[in-house]
Amino acid sequence: MSVSGGDPAELEEILGYRFNDSGLLTRALTHSSLKNSGNDASYERLEFLGDRVLGLIIAELLIDEFPDSAEGKLAPRLASLVSGRTLANVARNLGLAKFILMTDGEAAAGTNERDSVLADCCEAIIGSVYRDGGLDAATTLVRRYWIPLLVEVEPRVSKTELQEWVQGRGLPLPRYTVVDRQGPAHAPEFTIELKIATEDPILATGTSKQAAEQAAAAEMLAVVRKKS
Repeated sequence: MSVSGGDPAELEEILGYRFNDSGLLTRALTHSSLKNSGNDASYERLEFLGDRVLGLIIAELLIDEFPDSAEGKLAPRLASLVSGRTLANVARNLGLAKFILMTDGEAAAGTNERDSVLADCCEAIIGSVYRDGGLDAATTLVRRYWIPLLVEVEPRVSKTELQEWVQGRGLPLPRYTVVDRQGPAHAPEFTIELKIATEDPILATGTSKQAAEQAAAAEMLAVVRKKS
């Protein structure tokens, strides 16, 4: 099996991070087309980790950058910044496509240029930096590429955007249901269940029904965009 992909050492220069364990970076760049069995290494496990690490780092950045913003304002920003579209754009800024290791056939088909593949590989690299150098190293990397994106555009209202998404696909409108309410009258916490036809339900909380609905819509948008 012939393999396409660039030199990982060149990518280290672009990232500004030198790996102690170069095998982690190689794994983060390895597409599943090179797996001969389910146990072979690819970027999928590191992508799973990187998704969580990125969410944590971006959430903290937003708290620091927008100290006066309520959660209902922060949730749409978070969803936009960790979306597949943003990840793919960051990956393109890194020139990541040429470094992804895959079969020649997949490369010839342009698989390394697909948004979903670029986004997954980008998350895997964040996960690999975290595993190799810890949270500080991952934070430095994320800050370098995401801080310029924090205030570029005020995100659209997530409920509106999700409604447009389902309508554009001829699906029923999203359904928001209050499934729990806790706390005193002056400081309530609402839990909203959001359902759309194509996905599993999502639960989100907020200090008002509107904030919880916005948070749920933002999370659902992140799910559907990652699959697109």
